[in-house]
Amino acid sequence: MKTPLNFKVDKEKCVKCGLCAKDCLVRAIQIDEEGYPYSNATNCLGCQHCLAICPNGAISSFDRNPDNSAPNRHSVNSDDFMNLIENRRSCRQYKHENIDKEKMQKLKNMLNWVPTGCNFKDLHFSFIEDVDVMESVKDDLYTDLQKIVRFMPFGSKLKSYKNAIMKRNNDFVFRNAPHAVIVSVNKKAPCKDIDPTIALSYFELYAQTLGLGTLWCGLGFWTIPLSKKVMKRLEIPKTHKIAYVMLFGNPAVEYKRGIQPEFYEMTTVK
Repeated sequence: MKTPLNFKVDKEKCVKCGLCAKDCLVRAIQIDEEGYPYSNATNCLGCQHCLAICPNGAISSFDRNPDNSAPNRHSVNSDDFMNLIENRRSCRQYKHENIDKEKMQKLKNMLNWVPTGCNFKDLHFSFIEDVDVMESVKDDLYTDLQKIVRFMPFGSKLKSYKNAIMKRNNDFVFRNAPHAVIVSVNKKAPCKDIDPTIALSYFELYAQTLGLGTLWCGLGFWTIPLSKKVMKRLEIPKTHKIAYVMLFGNPAVEYKRGIQPEFYEMTTVK
């Protein structure tokens, strides 16, 4: 059930600057005769920009107290952040161990802040948090893939991986990663094709700051829906469809420097 707007103004703190009304995309906030903002709108997107932009923390919406929001410290060093991007690598070698529980919780908590189109925040994240559970998921997946290769007509799609599937001597899907996050998206989301990618992009960069390795897992995205056992374990809502898979864990390899990429062609529009 959606939380009611419950827009409130602390008139002792409000300086009548009107920033909340000016920044409201759908004009759900109006200014009264005394200069104070108000809203009874039903078209509010729930973005909470009004709460975020108020200089004195006078605005409360959806029963959120502005005092509980993280202050904007503008403290991220742009050079350090660029270095993080330059040294991001796809990790295909992992330690066979669980990551620290505190790191896992930080990763999960961070996802609550990722942006979505039209603020349609209806993503679902299925986390494989334990290395033993991961091994069990792999066993279910490869068992089902073996049946597909043997009996189903679309087994030909897996032709190049048939030997690895039948012999089970090469984890070509999960690269022996100890953890995975599978994101699914509401089929009615206005930006369903891009919201999951944005979320995992945030996830990947934040994971790097925690010293973790990550891998965009296209083979997982392709093969997991073929396994009824695995799909059931993920508990994806019926209203959603699987969008992508990301592997992560403590890396077993360290890259000492960034690469030197070929530069993209860019056009300055005039």
